Amino acid sequence: MKIKFGSVEETIITREEFPLSNAIKILKKETISVLGYGVQGPGQSLNLKDNGFKVIVGQRKNSFSWEKALKDGWIEGKNLFSLEEAAEKGTIIMYLLSDAGQISFWPILRKYLTKGKSLYFSHGFGLTFCKKTQIYPSKDIDIFLVAPKGSGISLRRFFKKGKGINSSYAIYQDYSGKSLEKTLSIGIGIGSGYLFKTSFKNEVYSDLVGERGTLMGAIQGIFAAQYQVLREKGHSPSESFNETVEELTQSLMPLVSEKGMDWMYANCSTTAQRGALDWWKKFRDATFPIFKELYHEVYSEKEAQRIIEANSDVNYRIKLKKELQNLKKSELWEVGSIIRDLRPEKK
Repeated sequence: MKIKFGSVEETIITREEFPLSNAIKILKKETISVLGYGVQGPGQSLNLKDNGFKVIVGQRKNSFSWEKALKDGWIEGKNLFSLEEAAEKGTIIMYLLSDAGQISFWPILRKYLTKGKSLYFSHGFGLTFCKKTQIYPSKDIDIFLVAPKGSGISLRRFFKKGKGINSSYAIYQDYSGKSLEKTLSIGIGIGSGYLFKTSFKNEVYSDLVGERGTLMGAIQGIFAAQYQVLREKGHSPSESFNETVEELTQSLMPLVSEKGMDWMYANCSTTAQRGALDWWKKFRDATFPIFKELYHEVYSEKEAQRIIEANSDVNYRIKLKKELQNLKKSELWEVGSIIRDLRPEKK
């Protein structure tokens, strides 16, 4: 359907106009091979399987993710194979390894991408930054992506509740002339709420900015700054955390999700309304230069180069574990752990 967002018109694909039954019919002869069982692999593969598609999983044997796949009900030799076996058996290869994993496995995968197969991504990184990743597919396959706008865990949880996370989709190479219908079929099959069109470049640019910005990086920075100011001014850990994180995540964001920011403002105290309306532009003006810098770093490929170098470090996992432990052990999130356990549903 065509929807206008102000002066911009977009085409949105919903489940009503592209029903699951149609998606199953289109892909009935396909074997969907999901390579990788880390972040997006579990949610997408399990949702596809539960929706009636022929799905197999490829993962490195005896790894943590291999064991997770076994616990999730995948059976070795039936629908769980090594990466190489799954790549050979699949007609649609869903390349859901990490970006670093995709770079490492690409020299092996490319020989299994024979004429007429399809290569699927959920992130535009590998092809957008191909000069750095060295991922150059052949011209006789279909290449497309569906990128859920949320974590793989959320994709699965929403699916189980009969809901869906919205996803973007893009066609990179349409060898068969049927790439669009394959793309939309998988998008509906994994449980997308609706699908909106993008490009590989726009997907990765917006995704990298979002992750470093309001979705993860900026929000943690704002949490840490406000919590520190409150603590330095004598507020208790409980009060500081509740006013910084708990009230936002448990009370206000659900209201924003339900009706929008204006409605949330309209349904809080007049004191809160006035303060929020007077101060939000100051935060916008303070952070706008940072977001411009961030987008430039992504667009110039400097951020991609930094990511590849960091993730290729043989000690990356060790360093990552230390960084996450430092975050976990900060007073902000130690307090958060205690407060989460005090929520009524925990009792």
